[in-house]
Amino acid sequence: MSGLSPQTPRPVDIRLHQASRLLEIHFDNNTECMLSCEFLRVYSPSAEVKGHGIGQEVLQIGKEAVNITAIEPVGNYAVKLVFSDGHDTGLYSWDYLYYLAEHYEALWLEYIGKLEAAGHQRKDAQHAK
Repeated sequence: MSGLSPQTPRPVDIRLHQASRLLEIHFDNNTECMLSCEFLRVYSPSAEVKGHGIGQEVLQIGKEAVNITAIEPVGNYAVKLVFSDGHDTGLYSWDYLYYLAEHYEALWLEYIGKLEAAGHQRKDAQHAK
């Protein structure tokens, strides 16, 4: 998911709603989505979260109240999201953002299932698409 496919829609507008902890993204194919900061944090493309290979992923726990404090453009292909817990190492390519938007429901349910399997209960049920 880290490459740039010419077929992937590109964001034309990205807006952070800090009070609700939601990132609103509008793509050039008229797709719109609202992704929670928690969701974006737990699906960070960083090595800290993804690991360095299959099976090395690190389950992110306790990220319910995390917010985005900065959005930094990276060339014409990605943004770097800076989170309130200090995490700032993932580059969210347009391909990856679109993937997250398109697969939100399945990815969110997968994350909730992993939390439950690890014996963790979320404190805040806020999440949106």
